[in-house]
Amino acid sequence: MNYLLGLDVGTSGTKTALFDTSGGLIASRTFEYPLSQPQNGWAEQDPRDWWRAASDGIRAVLADSGVDPQEIRGIGLSGQMHSLVMLDAHDEPLRPAILWCDGRTGAECEDIYDAVGRARYLEITANPALTGFTAGKILWVRKHQPEIYEKCRHILLAKDYIRLKLTGEYATEVSDASGMGLLDVPRRQWSDEVLTKLGIDKALLARVYESPEITGTVTRQAAEITGLAAGTPVVGGAGDNAAAAVGTGVVVDGRAFATIGTSGVVFAHTSELAVDPQGRVHTFCCAVPGAWHVMGVTLAAGASLQWFRNNLCPDIIEDARVRGVDPYVLMTEQAARSPIGANRLLFTPYLMGERTPHLDPDCRGAFTGLSAMHTRGDLIRAVMEGVTYSLRDCAETLRAMGVTSRELIACGGGATSPLWRGMLADALHCPVTTTVGKEGPALGVALLAGVGAGVYDSVPAACDAVVHTGTPMLPDEQAGAAYDAFYDVYRTIYPALRASYAALAKL
Repeated sequence: MNYLLGLDVGTSGTKTALFDTSGGLIASRTFEYPLSQPQNGWAEQDPRDWWRAASDGIRAVLADSGVDPQEIRGIGLSGQMHSLVMLDAHDEPLRPAILWCDGRTGAECEDIYDAVGRARYLEITANPALTGFTAGKILWVRKHQPEIYEKCRHILLAKDYIRLKLTGEYATEVSDASGMGLLDVPRRQWSDEVLTKLGIDKALLARVYESPEITGTVTRQAAEITGLAAGTPVVGGAGDNAAAAVGTGVVVDGRAFATIGTSGVVFAHTSELAVDPQGRVHTFCCAVPGAWHVMGVTLAAGASLQWFRNNLCPDIIEDARVRGVDPYVLMTEQAARSPIGANRLLFTPYLMGERTPHLDPDCRGAFTGLSAMHTRGDLIRAVMEGVTYSLRDCAETLRAMGVTSRELIACGGGATSPLWRGMLADALHCPVTTTVGKEGPALGVALLAGVGAGVYDSVPAACDAVVHTGTPMLPDEQAGAAYDAFYDVYRTIYPALRASYAALAKL
């Protein structure tokens, strides 16, 4: 038998999953680690915790499966994007990694625009300078911790630190590198112009590969630690969303997925480079060589419903515990009793600011139209519909760029709700389906490993062989028209409140 291994270095834990070459899950383990927030708005982790979780996960999966390590044809890596790992001359972390959700670099993002020019920077990197991206974090360390910057010899991303521990190679790949803010995304290579203007030594950065390319092999030392066979190939892999695209088969034009997790994403594949001149969406190199993906982001998707659950549904949480069901099941039962439009109640899900399409860290959530007649079920439905409208904002931005999809694959915890999937289908006027398997990024990078090892001829061929979807939920035209009317009102709320958000942020 032949097997493929996928590792996904997430923010809460690292998942290790072993698959056969037909995509069947053989064994999976996740090991968690802490997140540190030393100041408000900061987020850090110790990269050594990632390696402990990865090596523990590999050993556990091998033990659980009983698979001969020699039968593993390749390894793929995925993980949280944008995190800054700085290593000294001995490959030891100089400081905790600064994570994707860390917002300390607002001033440094302005420094980037001052050095490169806003329009020129967007032209080269295909994305705005955002606080979550890696470039600003590098400048922050150089400004605030110069003694650490002076000792830095290598800069890596989260999954690429695991690659170093497995193979001894300093390598990354185009999808994850796209989120650093230093890559020439159209040309799929580091931008000498950006690096020169920012004063960052190119020698600090890893070599850039395409996602299915072999970047190295497991060393003898790593084999002793993990139980893997020395010489096992490790491919480039992909950032978490690009890996999820492979795991859901979104690897050719006309395909897209929508994620309702903590955050929300509308992600579409495109063989032609498409960049939003306003920088409202991300354009990254995707895991398919020579292609890109365009991605709109809602910062508080499932997080909005989670906030409502945690603060306003203690009785539902207790009832769910007694009945042995998920509280969200009971919440959506209440929401289903409310009509489309939640009895003329709208919710804007800007609990953490918003990325697409507003690029406004100061905007905040709001219920609009709240009346004494509204029930908790109305409020729950309004939250779900508000997240759906925010995802439609993402989809409309992509459509305006000429990136369209014939069908939407729903992913994430919210996608398990038939009610929410129906909202997506009706409000976005698009069939919505789900994949049969739920392994997402881990499966995606395992398939990339299979391409690199020669198991599959190409990334699309791997997905055709392995990824299968269920029966699509078709849009209802009458329901869609009703959602359109409320969406039109929803779109007026942010412009009306923008100045109020800014004023509140200054108080």
